[in-house]
Amino acid sequence: MRSIFVALLLACAATPLAVAAEVKTDKAPTAQQARMTECNQRAGDKKGDERKQFMSACLSGKEPEAKMTQQERMKVCNQRAGDKKGDERKQFMSACLKG
Repeated sequence: MRSIFVALLLACAATPLAVAAEVKTDKAPTAQQARMTECNQRAGDKKGDERKQFMSACLSGKEPEAKMTQQERMKVCNQRAGDKKGDERKQFMSACLKG
């Protein structure tokens, strides 16, 4: 009887931890978090003031997109388009890719 009680107690204690772990992983990153991740990846090996200036420009959206390759520009525009659909997405992507 005692072992059943202990097993039941342990199972109940572990359940909130499992539920909490699920809640954290289901949460999608915010737009700012996604932009920070993207800018961080694009910053690459930059260090010091150069990195600081790059990150500031990238996060504020003032970075000149002309320096990006077509593939990088497409990736950035796709992320910015978010959940736009149909004609709205086409117009947005067209304008974004042109710069």
